[in-house]
Amino acid sequence: MILSIIIPTYNEEEYLPVLLDSIKKQSFDDYEIIVADANSTDKTRDIAKSYGCIVVDGGLPAVGRNNGAKIAKGEYLLFLDSDLKLTDEYLRNVIYEFRMERLGIAITQMVPMSNKVEDKLYHDFANYFMISVEKIKPHGAGCYGIIARKELHDACGGFDEELNFGEDTDYIERLAKKERFKVLRNAKIGVSTRRLEEEGIETLIRQYGKSTVNDFLGKRTDAEELNYNFDHGHEKITTNRLERLNKTTEMINEIKENYDESIQKINSTKSRFKIKKNREKKVIFYCICGEGMGHAIRSSVILERIKEKYDVYIFSSDRAYNYLNSKFDNVYEIGGFNTVYINNKVNNLKTLSNALKRNPTNMKIGYEKLYKKARELRPDAIVTDFEIYATMVSKLLDIPLISLDNIHMITQTKIHYPASKRMEMLKAKGVIKTYVVKPKVHILTSFFYPPVRAKKNAVIYPPVIREDILKLKPSNGDHIIVYQTSKESGKLVRKLKALKNENFIVYGFNVNKTDGNLTYKEFNEDVFYEDLASAKAVICNGGFTFISEAISLKKPIYSVPAIGNFEQTLNGYYVQRLGYGEYHEVMNATRVKSFLEKLPKYEKKLSKVKKTDNEGIIKELIYRIEKYSK
Repeated sequence: MILSIIIPTYNEEEYLPVLLDSIKKQSFDDYEIIVADANSTDKTRDIAKSYGCIVVDGGLPAVGRNNGAKIAKGEYLLFLDSDLKLTDEYLRNVIYEFRMERLGIAITQMVPMSNKVEDKLYHDFANYFMISVEKIKPHGAGCYGIIARKELHDACGGFDEELNFGEDTDYIERLAKKERFKVLRNAKIGVSTRRLEEEGIETLIRQYGKSTVNDFLGKRTDAEELNYNFDHGHEKITTNRLERLNKTTEMINEIKENYDESIQKINSTKSRFKIKKNREKKVIFYCICGEGMGHAIRSSVILERIKEKYDVYIFSSDRAYNYLNSKFDNVYEIGGFNTVYINNKVNNLKTLSNALKRNPTNMKIGYEKLYKKARELRPDAIVTDFEIYATMVSKLLDIPLISLDNIHMITQTKIHYPASKRMEMLKAKGVIKTYVVKPKVHILTSFFYPPVRAKKNAVIYPPVIREDILKLKPSNGDHIIVYQTSKESGKLVRKLKALKNENFIVYGFNVNKTDGNLTYKEFNEDVFYEDLASAKAVICNGGFTFISEAISLKKPIYSVPAIGNFEQTLNGYYVQRLGYGEYHEVMNATRVKSFLEKLPKYEKKLSKVKKTDNEGIIKELIYRIEKYSK
């Protein structure tokens, strides 16, 4: 079960049916309702049972919530007061945003169940205040939809039953120290204005204002100190209170008019510099690193899924540009950088020299194609798969930047790696940080899952796999795929001729020929898929995309990363760490033979790899585009 809804009650026969009816009308239905009743003398318990609720004994709100949580079966706990009303799709919105944001504790925003302008303003202000301090002082304005992971609730001991006021804020603060807290943006809950009507705005402001100040000072507030009563009466509002309320309303309306006038002036000024975005679809720029084919292959899968929802413009270089241009419209070629390999080793001097020679041209092309196009179209967001110019354009034109790649596993997570490669790791981390600077979020794709570093806004999803690969039915043939993307790897591949009893199909050299037990093939997707699906093992460098596809098809891997390329080393290292194959800095016939003799061991590990699809990362990207482009 996903959700347990817990409602403390005391004599709530008038309000409880409204809440329960609104719950029953939700399209999300994987929940249970637990009513913790404090010995009501009216029909509250009977009403709860008639709606199919589980009824337990309650007490003060903290006691009732804890008693409900003790028997809850849901993965998440949603605490509601009894005088609320769920808005349309409230539960679906709460669960979706809570999961997408990887939260441990959250609260929802409020809308008054009243048509009065002043009530809306009061609640808008409360929402604004909670959002403005969420990172400084996690705070709740009453128990108007607190959601928490049950595991976290239990670990923190639930609500403090010794408190008779502010137990909800205390609860939020304690859980927020352990895991992420947020005021949910898409879920709003209908709130009764009965306390406002019974006690008046001045009393409530005094009560909650004092308790909030005390919270920020680290002090707890007692109910007696505020003359707070849990048993709501129904006395009519006095004439004096109505007069004070009307004056307050007039004052707030005046502030609102001034505010609206100021906003209108600001928007008018902005319109001189920005085009109006009156368009049916949002415009997205998708910028892709041109080195190798992995970035382009992964991006093509994602682009295929989002191109109908958005107007997408694609920017890349070199082979990646050619590949993407053959598949999509609105593809533009920009400058890029390439790593130079000599004898399967990164040559930093040559790489730097080439970059310096090409940089003036790259900058010109990058400006002409990317910056000018961004000025013209004003994209709603820029997505970058490790493309360097996307950051520059994002910062210059104040366009939200979203990073989606596997490279930032190095900067955003607590990776393991060979101790001897520490200097390579530090060098790689420095370079990576210059490519993509402070995006809104890092969406990471990986076949290994180390924890995300503290205070990093990053999420990890399984590798993006081509749909054609996902559809393949793997079998065990008698050949081994050799996949090398660097022409400098030719000498390594020829060493395999010594294994005369094994057949190798070699991709990456753009030739069709046979050399003993080596069959070289030009790249053809259909033929490649067939060969990969029927291979008994693969030999490759440390390229992420090919390794991910091999794991997806449960093919044991012999990885020989390019020397000096830390990202490839990391991938090869995790292949070995996870038991999917071996990682070596050199390739020789003896080691390959030993690897092939141990295939059953690697096949057993790979058999436990769960089959995944691309749905999660696609939903994540769309969610982030919608969130940051508002």
